[in-house]
Amino acid sequence: MEIVKYLSKIPLFEGLPEDQLIDLSKITVTLDLGKGQVIFSEGDEGRGFYVVLQGRVKIYKLSPDGKEQTLHIFGSGEPFGEVPVFAGKHFPANAEALEKSKVLFFPRISLIRLIEKNPSLAMNMLAILARRLRQFTVQIEHLSLKEVPGRLAAYLLYLSDRENGSQEVRLDITKGQLASLLGTIPETLSRIFAKMSKQGIIEIMGPNIKILSRTALEELVEYGGGL
Repeated sequence: MEIVKYLSKIPLFEGLPEDQLIDLSKITVTLDLGKGQVIFSEGDEGRGFYVVLQGRVKIYKLSPDGKEQTLHIFGSGEPFGEVPVFAGKHFPANAEALEKSKVLFFPRISLIRLIEKNPSLAMNMLAILARRLRQFTVQIEHLSLKEVPGRLAAYLLYLSDRENGSQEVRLDITKGQLASLLGTIPETLSRIFAKMSKQGIIEIMGPNIKILSRTALEELVEYGGGL
């Protein structure tokens, strides 16, 4: 019943009746992952999707010359690799555990049988997929149209909004990982953090960032300029 209780708190399955959650728990496989362990690689057959139970997972692409671009970093309760469940195709990117993690795996064939039996399950998943598509659209816009300060400002606002508008946010990934996520290098990111701090936009307290001027961050996002 512990897994049923956990499933009920995952946005993907939120609001489902207990009998459907019990059915889901019966097909769920728990995987323990070591730091740096590859979960799937780009081109692998999409045999199912995953939800982070503990730890963090990085989704990334590799260019032909080996350059890595981080697309997403997912934490507890967040699903990943769910598109192939509907498309029946291959994974479009790579997934790797950033730290010692535990994930739940939902086999595609078993899940489709449950969806056929309980269409409301599909509605929840489609809502999550729509939100993920919007996130990708915004991310592409930031990477292609905005300079790095605007990208960083957008990320800090995202962290704030995730915490209900909190003025203080916590960077739960390394600066190297954040640089990859924002399409830059750690040295450039450090310089931008320093400039934001000097201009009184943020206050840096180790991994914690205090937003002193949300308006300044919003202007960086809106106009996409430098500092």
